[in-house]
Amino acid sequence: MEPNELTLRPISGPGELALFSRLPYVLNEELADDLAAGRRRAEWMWVALRGDRLLARLAWWGPAGEDTPFLLDIFDIDDSDADLDRVDLGTRLLRAAMAEVIPSGTRPPEYIRNVPPEWRETDRRVVEERMEALERVGAHMFVERLRFEWRAGTPIPEPRGRLKFRPVRDTEEVLTLMTQVMAGTLDAHSRDDLTRMSAREAALKHYESELAHYRSPQEWWRVATLPDGEPVGFVTPARNAYNPVIGYLAVLPEHRGNGYIDEILGAGTRFLRAQDAPRIRAATDLGNTPMANAFHRAGYVNFERTINLTWH
Repeated sequence: MEPNELTLRPISGPGELALFSRLPYVLNEELADDLAAGRRRAEWMWVALRGDRLLARLAWWGPAGEDTPFLLDIFDIDDSDADLDRVDLGTRLLRAAMAEVIPSGTRPPEYIRNVPPEWRETDRRVVEERMEALERVGAHMFVERLRFEWRAGTPIPEPRGRLKFRPVRDTEEVLTLMTQVMAGTLDAHSRDDLTRMSAREAALKHYESELAHYRSPQEWWRVATLPDGEPVGFVTPARNAYNPVIGYLAVLPEHRGNGYIDEILGAGTRFLRAQDAPRIRAATDLGNTPMANAFHRAGYVNFERTINLTWH
């Protein structure tokens, strides 16, 4: 191979994780565990090399046991070389990898990039160059999301006593509640799903792609009710593969506007605190102001954002 020749290929296996990790990103520390657990595969992790120098990389992620990736969540280019055409290089790597990893005729998985809350002031060029490369292979901006974290020792607002909480009865009750909260939802993914499927189908899709993969038992989830037992909303305190999380938080349409969201979030947070969670993660769309405000009131810190691009 010539020293200046560009090579685009997947890594050979765990032995090349050090090579793959030469470019910095917040997910680097998770790569070894993900690869060992089957959430990543060597053939889903691609590099662009010139000689032994790593110029760019990308990787997909998927639930363990799945044969096709669920997210494109790593896409980095060497930003230290002023002479490097980063958009062109990124486009070439994307095209080569997608041709091998994504089955022909299928919709590529969503792209997600974690960015600082103030990324428009600090990381704009980095983020926009990646976006431009992705747009050249057919992606388009979908939504910006806020990532929240509650940290141990943060006070949790006291319950107001208006609601009671009980465990969910079964999966069917969860799906019924999820279907009901689709009405008037501000969540971009749910709104997009509703353009192609029924509310029940959208709820089932969300359940199967996320909630069904939690490592913690369904018995942790809580339904909020009025004193007479009428459901008002629900919350799913849980543990995913990485952190304790508030995975789903919702108020039924007929009960919105009464401030119940604070009490429901508080119940979920207190439950995970009782499990000695050192931190709790959660997320919501930038445009879902009521949900974002609830996390702020509950003492959650917006520590990061995500940029999401999708393919039609």
